[in-house]
This record gives sequence, C-alpha cells and structure tokens, in this order.
Amino acid sequence: MKDIDIRPVRPGELEAVALLRWRWSGETRRSPVASRDEFVRQFMTWAVHNASSHRCLVLVRDGRISGMAWLAVTQRVPHPGAPVRASGDVQCVYVTPEERAGGLGGRLLDAVLELARESGLERVTVHSSDRAVSVYLRAGFGQSPNLLQSAPGLERS
Repeated sequence: MKDIDIRPVRPGELEAVALLRWRWSGETRRSPVASRDEFVRQFMTWAVHNASSHRCLVLVRDGRISGMAWLAVTQRVPHPGAPVRASGDVQCVYVTPEERAGGLGGRLLDAVLELARESGLERVTVHSSDRAVSVYLRAGFGQSPNLLQSAPGLERS
C-alpha cells in the first residue's frame, strides 16, 4: 500500500492545492475566466487571507498532494446557553481521478468531520453534487427540510 497522509495544508503547498482546484474545473467543463497562472496567484492570495475561517486538509500519497477538502467555519450569534458558537460548511472535497474509487475521498471527509468535532462546531453542512450525495450520506449527513437556500440572482417578485 502506498504511503497516505491526511493533514492540514502547509503554506508551501498552496500552489498544489490551487492546481487541484484548476484541474477540478476542467472536469466540470466550466470555462475559466482567468488564465491558469492568474487563477493560481488569486487562489493562493485568497487562501492566505482566509486561513482563519477556511481550513484546508490535503490528501498526500507518496509525497504528492492528490486531494483536498475545506472546512469553512462561521461564527454564530451568541445564545444565553452558548455564548461561543460556530458552524461549518464542507467545501471543495476533491480527489484526483487516478486516486478515486479506493475510499480516499471518504477518509478525507472523515478527517474534515474530525476537525469539525475538535473545533466544537454545532453543525456541519455541505452542498453536494448529485454524484457525491451517497458519500455524504454514508458519512452521517442527513437531508434537512429546515435548511433553505436562495439561488444567486434570485429576485423577489
């Protein structure tokens, strides 16, 4: 079995994470609005600027970053019974195609959920593609009739 490590991203690895995000966009066939190099620079700046609220874990296999998952942490309004509150949102879980179908995505997700538990988050949400819903259900996520969302650009009539 190859050497596998799931851990927080290190500052010198942000370019590799940005390139994973670039590669993922190619799989979704969305046309980029920036060049690859410009995107990598923007992504790295964003990641440094948002490091306190967006925590990235990476999947490293044989010294190569081949997966990522982000936990976005949002502080919540205090409650008399809980003056310090926070929730999380799992974002950008991605494993390279050549590493898929071996349970590594599930291990990466488990690590993100452990980070959420260690951080004392009240709840964790995820917005999933249809293809990944079963992964999140296996990890213990449930569908909620109470979670509502609006679409970008949605106007009230």
